[in-house]
Amino acid sequence: MKFVLASQNKGKLAEMQSILGELGVEVVLQSDLGLHVEVEETGTTFAENSMLKAKAVMEASGLPAIADDSGLCVDWLNGAPGVYSARYGGVETDEERYQLLLNNLRGATNRAAHFHTDIVCCFPNGDVLQAAGDCFGTIAYAPRGEGGFGYDPIFFVPELRKTFSQLTAEEKNAVSHRGNALRDFAIKLKDYLKEN
Repeated sequence: MKFVLASQNKGKLAEMQSILGELGVEVVLQSDLGLHVEVEETGTTFAENSMLKAKAVMEASGLPAIADDSGLCVDWLNGAPGVYSARYGGVETDEERYQLLLNNLRGATNRAAHFHTDIVCCFPNGDVLQAAGDCFGTIAYAPRGEGGFGYDPIFFVPELRKTFSQLTAEEKNAVSHRGNALRDFAIKLKDYLKEN
């Protein structure tokens, strides 16, 4: 069975292929099918944004489509940047975004935070599968590590005593919000495929 990933991100594709391949599912990028569907993320939740993307790509491709939306939620900032993580503060680069966040946490007495992911899969018959995952940690006082992207240099995982940027890909996949959401999704998809 072929599924389309509503993304151009090859890293996400590799992650999904490794987990969903075990179910006999082939995951391809929309660009592999000659599609370039741009969806404005107007939702107020991660799940709404995922649904918008998955539905648009499913309708354009005629195939089941998977989309995810993720972000960093900081307790001290009442859950911000949240769904606006990629557009936080209107600045351009990842470094500018995490530096702005660090500045906004000056004097904070609580640095707890979590990454959240929602995954939505829309099928041509109207069925929808949804899954979610979290990774809890704290915001470091300064960036650490060279790997990853986005807020990874400042997201510290206490049990591992490292930021996301300091983890290997395998370590990150084992604890990350997206990894947790994908494992949850794989269980739900396995049950769905058995019944259909």
